[in-house]
Amino acid sequence: MAAISNNWAKALNSEFKQEYYSKLYNFVKDEYNTTIIFPPSDDIFNAFHYTDLNNVKVLLLGQDPYHNVNQAHGLSFSVLPSQTEIPPSLQNIYKELNSDLGMYIPNNGYLKKWADQGVLLLNTVLTVRAHQANSHQGKGWENFTDAVIKILNEQDRPIVYFLWGKPAQSKKKFLNNPKHLVLEAPHPSPLSAYRGFFGCKHFSKANEFLIANGIEAIDWQIENI
Repeated sequence: MAAISNNWAKALNSEFKQEYYSKLYNFVKDEYNTTIIFPPSDDIFNAFHYTDLNNVKVLLLGQDPYHNVNQAHGLSFSVLPSQTEIPPSLQNIYKELNSDLGMYIPNNGYLKKWADQGVLLLNTVLTVRAHQANSHQGKGWENFTDAVIKILNEQDRPIVYFLWGKPAQSKKKFLNNPKHLVLEAPHPSPLSAYRGFFGCKHFSKANEFLIANGIEAIDWQIENI
């Protein structure tokens, strides 16, 4: 794992000393040594590398990484630019962006542009075995990412949360800061997007909230490669 070196490092320092994290670290290390795990180990903490704590404007919470080859790179919902096939949930995110803000649907699923602007693209579980969805659930990552959400909740500035689907919405209990905006919708997967994700207008609502609080809006347009 590539060590976190920005403001997240200080904020998360106590977590790295917890017994659960020691067990998690050893488990993950053993998994990488014995089987195929995604994302590559140096990419596990990319969400934190790309979006410093002091820069977070929006938290977009996913579940666990994509589990096919050359997809996951440490940012929720994002795939590497070499991927010509955009995952179904991200296709639906793009459809909602098109409907909400008129963004054209790009030919790639590389979301680093969002991360660079302050969108923390965090999964609740940060690693997964190849071709085995949810295979690293219950190993300790949930404790770690819950701590991240609690740290964000303590920030004395406006932050927006996108909680899509029941697993993400289960984290709402950690969010009680009156300066923050929590937006909930069904998950954008093909199984649930038609139950209220389409038409939720979370992207425009987030930007309106940021602008109303004197914060620069997110440019959500992902460009073609």
